[in-house]
Amino acid sequence: QVQLVESGGGLVQAGGSLRLSCAASRNIFSANVMGWYRQAPGKQRELVARITKGGNTNYVDSVKGRFTISRDIVKNTVYLQMNSLKPEDTADYYCNFEGVNYNSWGQGTQVTVSS
Repeated sequence: QVQLVESGGGLVQAGGSLRLSCAASRNIFSANVMGWYRQAPGKQRELVARITKGGNTNYVDSVKGRFTISRDIVKNTVYLQMNSLKPEDTADYYCNFEGVNYNSWGQGTQVTVSS
């Protein structure tokens, strides 16, 4: 298992930016896939962005061109840079690591985008 701690959420106006951080308790290369998910009130949790051990990235269509997932190997941290935020991006954001024998989640960080 790996412990994950998210930070960086908050309240921002539409058009603004936030950077979420996910700090891992161990080497991030222990995970095959690192991802950010979000869950809005009354909706199912959805994958927002993911990055593989090899560096390949995928994004949900609604955030393409606005969000960027990245990682810092030295800091064992995965980031989600969110630009041009929209009210529909409002949700709780969760970090997820999938390893060979584990699937770990962080506690979540809240993002609220006001119109």
